[in-house]
Amino acid sequence: MKKKSISIINFGLLMLLLLMTSFQEVKAQQDPNYTQYMLNTMVINPAYVGSRGVVSIGGLYRSQWMGLEGAPKTQTLNIETPLAEKMGLGFSIVNDNIGDGTVQETYFDVAFSYTIKIDDYSSLAFGINAGGDLINIDFTNLINYGVEPNLTNIDNKFSPNFGIGAYYYTEKFYAGISVPGLLETEHFENSDDSSSAFLTTNRMNFYLTSGYIFELDRKTKLRPSILVKAVGGAPLQVDLSASFLFNERFTAGAAYRFGSSLSALFGFQITEKLMLGLAYDLATTQLGSTTFNDGSFEVFLRFDFISRYRREVTNKFF
Repeated sequence: MKKKSISIINFGLLMLLLLMTSFQEVKAQQDPNYTQYMLNTMVINPAYVGSRGVVSIGGLYRSQWMGLEGAPKTQTLNIETPLAEKMGLGFSIVNDNIGDGTVQETYFDVAFSYTIKIDDYSSLAFGINAGGDLINIDFTNLINYGVEPNLTNIDNKFSPNFGIGAYYYTEKFYAGISVPGLLETEHFENSDDSSSAFLTTNRMNFYLTSGYIFELDRKTKLRPSILVKAVGGAPLQVDLSASFLFNERFTAGAAYRFGSSLSALFGFQITEKLMLGLAYDLATTQLGSTTFNDGSFEVFLRFDFISRYRREVTNKFF
């Protein structure tokens, strides 16, 4: 098969998925998925900011369905700092790119948290975030693949939003619940013909997360975690993961997203301040068995600055 034909098939598969998941009439639009959600918690729960007691900068890059032309790519950047012993402040930005520029969406928000000390070992934080997303859709990109859509482009449409969350944590356990976007926004409707009109709506995404660290021996710990995501109009998403922590520096484990993918997880505490996380997902759906999908890859990098509020914790990997 010629290279151009393969490209057309790849893009055709992508657009079919796009149409099925995002552009059907009044369908729910979900937030981006992350395999390393336990390291990228600030994006989904504003109450998390400041909980580690250090000034941190974290970045994540995710390439979905590698080998499928135009498949989604996601980048996140997070900055968080404790303002005081009980308060935290953070800024995050998330960029989604689907179809090599056909759909580009950028989310950004500022998060604030307030923490109540329950006892010497546990704390409960409440958080709020405010911001919005900027969406740009260029359907003319489809012309390069022999498709001439009768659709109107969307040029940098801004939709404000805000969210809330709660986060309980100790040195070995955490549990959080959050809704990072409380406003349900209709992004676009591209046709005056009601028989063919379609739109996509940002629905509220509800998150429940939890994790624990078990000490197996002096040098080895086990870290299981779970994420449950619920959004109206879409199936319930459940992610389970478990990884081993060796010598406080290296982690290796696996994750499973029910009905979707199986993942391998690796983490490296390169220095006291610098941490690297890697994940590889293999889809367990029909898409995962195609020759056009080489799995999904995710890399996370976090740098911690010295802070006078820093506390000694064992949960270096969440």
